[in-house]
Amino acid sequence: MRKILVIGGTRNIGLTLIPALLEAGHSVTTLNRGQTTDPLPDAVERLHADRTDEAQLYKALAGRSFDAVVDNWLYAGSEAEAAVKLLDGRVGHYVFISSGQVYLVREGIERPFREEDYDGRLMPAPKPSFGYEEWRYGIGKREAEDALTQAWETRRFPFTSLRLPMISSERDHYSRLYSYILRLQDGGPILVPETPDFPLRHIFRDDVVRAILRVIEKGTGEGRAYNISQDETTSLAEYLEVVGDILNVKPDIVTIKRSDLEVNGFLPGCSPFSERWMSELANERSKAELGMTYTPLRTYLETIVTHYVNNPPPPPASYRRRQAEIAFGRSV
Repeated sequence: MRKILVIGGTRNIGLTLIPALLEAGHSVTTLNRGQTTDPLPDAVERLHADRTDEAQLYKALAGRSFDAVVDNWLYAGSEAEAAVKLLDGRVGHYVFISSGQVYLVREGIERPFREEDYDGRLMPAPKPSFGYEEWRYGIGKREAEDALTQAWETRRFPFTSLRLPMISSERDHYSRLYSYILRLQDGGPILVPETPDFPLRHIFRDDVVRAILRVIEKGTGEGRAYNISQDETTSLAEYLEVVGDILNVKPDIVTIKRSDLEVNGFLPGCSPFSERWMSELANERSKAELGMTYTPLRTYLETIVTHYVNNPPPPPASYRRRQAEIAFGRSV
């Protein structure tokens, strides 16, 4: 049995990871702000702190040690430095949940991105209307990785970084897949920008959990970064064909100039997987070094789509203008 701290853990990955850790016989402590009610069992110890506040973090964790930490809520270099300062010598393995956006802020590299593409020239900050927040997210994740890497190189702080693309899950709080399901179910046109038509290569939440468990239980990958990504690469049209086939619906995809969709306020809501900030990651290193295998795309989509059909959540905000989308799509 290992003592494991999960930072974050009340949304998406954590709500699957924590039960899996308990089932594997580990003891689990969570650390979060305590602002979200969680359905986790009483066996989970709950600590509350704003991890962006170093004083709060110290108060919550001072004197504690853990066999492993899984950090779902790390977005800045200063936060990584605070975690290293506090946990150095008191954690057996620190697993950082990073993002494929560490590559999307790079210049001069081609998809699919590989771990060795990390180093190099970075994009300058874009204007706010051209994806500044997404750029800032990728830069922040890089700053955190760089701080952890420096801690590994200077004092052997035992971290592993798992870089994730878009996570497919029925708990996606942005309801991205569900927004496509609603559009497929209503039978109207799905508006998609002509360019760029980047391929999709996502990851099933359960595979992320398996990767975390593998790193913790095998104790491998210290000082390394791994892309965790499904095997299949598809176009958006191919992806929607799979989802439509599960629903027994043929997608009505209408491609329109991106500028026309933007000026009418339809993007990104009408097609959230059409944005440049969707990363495409090669997964060979995780297979070779971690022994990872990945759930086939159709298999996990059947699981998620069936869940949404049987347990439909409220429509996302992006669906409110659906009638305007349909009218626009049929007018072009």
